[in-house]
Amino acid sequence: MAAAFTALRVLLGLFFLLTGAVKLSDQLSADLHRHMNSQFERFADVFPLKEFGFAPEPGRYLEVVGWVEVVAGLLLAFGPQLLQEISNFILSVIMIGAIYTLLVLREPLAVCAPATLCLGLLLLLNIRGHAAPPKPKFE
Repeated sequence: MAAAFTALRVLLGLFFLLTGAVKLSDQLSADLHRHMNSQFERFADVFPLKEFGFAPEPGRYLEVVGWVEVVAGLLLAFGPQLLQEISNFILSVIMIGAIYTLLVLREPLAVCAPATLCLGLLLLLNIRGHAAPPKPKFE
């Protein structure tokens, strides 16, 4: 079972690494990068901290989220356990923010599904790490 969680952690980390790279550069997919740019213009309008006077510039917002996903994805996939746990937390916060943003924009639930699935998988990895230790076997 541990191998399945390791595979899930590595694949999820690589997924975030890839999605972050798409946000940072048009080299992987120019169309997807343009789409992300236009989406982050909408996302900046409903940024959760806007109520407190912090309104990010859409291009910078895209860049920051991209770098966070790249670094946290890399650390989730290949980092030491402590950095994996920190990365998991950071990526969970990013996914909660993504779900919040999509719901505020009244996007269809199908659009929210990828972020919700990613959050669920991150939480699964987190919970698995805090499960009760196995009971010792007595001979």
